[in-house]
Amino acid sequence: MTFGDFMLLLFVGLIAGWLAGVVMKGGGYGILGDVLLGIVGAVVGGALFGLIGVTAYGFLGRVAVATVGSVVLVGLSRMLHRRPVAAKS
Repeated sequence: MTFGDFMLLLFVGLIAGWLAGVVMKGGGYGILGDVLLGIVGAVVGGALFGLIGVTAYGFLGRVAVATVGSVVLVGLSRMLHRRPVAAKS
């Protein structure tokens, strides 16, 4: 991986993580959190798109795939980490 590829990965991750925060109506996770979410989301999105046989090309395609994966990750995280509502007496 060249330095340019690495910078592109970070940039796509940042955009995808930020977009996931916007789509999921969250406050975001900070720059580092958004980048990590976007990078992991790119892997998840690539796997999901691969399962349904869809291929995305170019910069916008990479951002779209990473964003979809990031939104899925945020949704799963919120489902798994919900706090139970206290019962009223």
